[in-house]
Amino acid sequence: MAVAATDGSGWPAAAAEPAAGPAPEPGSRVDSLLGRMTLEEKLALLHGAKDPHSLGQAGYTPGVPRLGIPPLRLADGPAGVRVTRHATALPAPVLLASAFDPALAREYGRVIGREGRALGQDVLLSPMVNLIRTPYAGRNFEAFGEDPLLASELVAEEIRGIQGEGLIAAVKHFAMNNQEHERESIDVIVDDRTAREMELPGFEAAVRAGAGAVMGAYNKVNGAFACESGPLLTGVLREDWGFDGWVMTDWHAAHSTAAALGAGLDMEMPDGKYFGGALRKAVAAGTVPEAEVDRAVGRVLTVMDRFGLLDGGAPPRPGRDPGAGARTALKVATAGGVLLRNERGTLPLTGSAARSIAVVGPTGAIPFVSGGGSAHVVPDHAASPLEAIRERAGKGARVDYALGEDVFGKKIPASALSPATGLEKRKVAAGRSWAYEGTLTVAEADEWTFVLHFSGPPTGRPKVLLDGEELFPFRPGLGEYFTGGFVSAAPDGLAVRRAAVKLTAGRHRLKVTAKGGGKGLTFRLRRTTSATRAADVAEAVRAARAAHSVVLFGYEDATEGRDRTTIALPGHQNALIAAVAKANPRTTVVLNTSSCTSIPWLKHTGAVLQMYYPGQEGAAATTALLFGDANPGGRLTQSFPVSDDRHPMAGDPRRYPGVNGREEYSEGVHVGYRWYDAEGVRPLFPFGHGLSYTTFGYAGLRLRRRGSGLEAVFTVRNTGRRAGAEVAQVYVGPSPDLPLDQAERALAGFRRVHLRPGQARKVTVRVAARALSAWDSERHGWVLGTGRRTVEVGSSSRDPRLRGQIEVRHGS
Repeated sequence: MAVAATDGSGWPAAAAEPAAGPAPEPGSRVDSLLGRMTLEEKLALLHGAKDPHSLGQAGYTPGVPRLGIPPLRLADGPAGVRVTRHATALPAPVLLASAFDPALAREYGRVIGREGRALGQDVLLSPMVNLIRTPYAGRNFEAFGEDPLLASELVAEEIRGIQGEGLIAAVKHFAMNNQEHERESIDVIVDDRTAREMELPGFEAAVRAGAGAVMGAYNKVNGAFACESGPLLTGVLREDWGFDGWVMTDWHAAHSTAAALGAGLDMEMPDGKYFGGALRKAVAAGTVPEAEVDRAVGRVLTVMDRFGLLDGGAPPRPGRDPGAGARTALKVATAGGVLLRNERGTLPLTGSAARSIAVVGPTGAIPFVSGGGSAHVVPDHAASPLEAIRERAGKGARVDYALGEDVFGKKIPASALSPATGLEKRKVAAGRSWAYEGTLTVAEADEWTFVLHFSGPPTGRPKVLLDGEELFPFRPGLGEYFTGGFVSAAPDGLAVRRAAVKLTAGRHRLKVTAKGGGKGLTFRLRRTTSATRAADVAEAVRAARAAHSVVLFGYEDATEGRDRTTIALPGHQNALIAAVAKANPRTTVVLNTSSCTSIPWLKHTGAVLQMYYPGQEGAAATTALLFGDANPGGRLTQSFPVSDDRHPMAGDPRRYPGVNGREEYSEGVHVGYRWYDAEGVRPLFPFGHGLSYTTFGYAGLRLRRRGSGLEAVFTVRNTGRRAGAEVAQVYVGPSPDLPLDQAERALAGFRRVHLRPGQARKVTVRVAARALSAWDSERHGWVLGTGRRTVEVGSSSRDPRLRGQIEVRHGS
């Protein structure tokens, strides 16, 4: 028997909150406009164009001024509105998700919604609800995690926040877009049940929350490009879920005209290669009925009408409120910080530990705000952790700083060059050129990392040849433009590229050519070597020995368009951390990484605080957590593997990165923590893990049926001496009545609970029928997993505190 989703926490309900905007007279305004529009005017709504008054946003459609149809401006915005103007740089979505707080997700959405409208935008290309399937995916920091229920809860609330401010949300990337490697061509092979239970629930929740638009993915799904997949765009999205908004492509993700339009695609972005002149010709030739054009235009107009854009009913654009945005950014970063380890009372920093501190690492002195690509935001401001720590420690404290790991390079001595020249800061005037050709002499064999800093666009950067080889070749496609948010820009704003080269002792030919172009060019060429790295580590060790406590900032800079090659920290950070922790065991490592990280030095450190990409208020949030002004309450939304060879994608290239352009979701429903349970592999840190400066006790589990779902009722008590937040997690075991491969445990509900010292609270977590169901491909519906089911309640997927059983059966 197929079971529909029921209302309640634990899964998106069938009943949806109405979308923002006034309710139009059913169809009348849209039908009237369609009847008055020319074919050319209709096509103008179905593809992107150049904005004559661009604010640097991603996309634009011109509207139809003659009929009062306004233009649409579409901006990226997973962590804030991405235009050329200042906006609130919110923490990365993965940090938001770590708070396990749907109400906070709605507040996050409200900030973006208000700012989007204040900055002249109409559509937000966000949220991204693709699951974290592989730890290497370059956009994991834009995701909510590896669990479909958590993603569903959070994306629904964020969309309600965005659209409640009058901004149209476009959930992305539909669907199975879980890696950047070959993302424009990879063919994802996935069975119906895996898709329905893992990747698609978040999109369904977005639809039920009223999302106005959906962005199709680049990749193929079971042989067809996602943006021309009838089974996805029509079968799942419209027929099964009742979606009545419009579907747009990801940027340059269209591949056809008639096939894409017929499959259910409505809008091509950012131009009109297929939905412009080609569509006009297809209609004229009769190969595409104009009725299909009208259908697509009608979908766009219907959403515009819902948001008051056709009748002037949209509220006036508000002014920006940077103060309110900053407060939410701080709140989210503080709530989402995850304390992974805390031994020997290392944290919080109090007493002598707070008065003698060594801050180490490049991201300690330079704020790490966001990842790269379409998630990058121009913030109003961003303090460095070093500034915030010094201010919090106060005048009587000693806070020293050591670089530790040099990401921007050191000057190449002129004496190493023949003829001698300075490459530290060269200026080339507009219209002029500059060249150097000579010899670089290396005293001993070594690995050099050459670091090029340059102004202007990537296409105008200097050309550097070493022994005839180009050190910084132009990256294909959009690789030059999708760069990281920290290591790809120097503190003075120059763009940065790196190249590691193993050099033999002796002379090497070096040739540098640079052109000033139309605006002039500034550049410098630097390097790091074994000697410079050793000196930086030695300086950090001296600082660590001289201080009572160490706060060492580790980083990993991810970006759209490129996957990671390892979960290890880049560069030589592991050696730095090991050396510093050996010198001072009271070392806290703060991780600014996009996703999970291997931590070979874990047992040598005092504490580890995971802050991901914390946004513009990251320094303040990190400092508050370090000093105990706030109590860590974040929990991991993804499992942390021990190493590169012990996670769901390891050892099977068909799963990742794919073989011959084909990627198989052969793990089925065992994504993330479900795989660790199924395979008996112990993660470094499990899904849901996170420590606190206080302790919590659980008691009194009672399970009771509620229709076809159930309720778990229990008491959580703060048994420590500090106020804090606990995330109580409810997991459900497999059904004995379903002849299917099932997870050993699956998250079925959760509740973030704030408690004062000694305070106890009765918590009720409702588990919807959907969370107890499996997708039956033959019946094309959800089937309730009846029978005696185990229910666990605890602090992580591997830390059950309470356990019970209940008979699940069909209810009324």
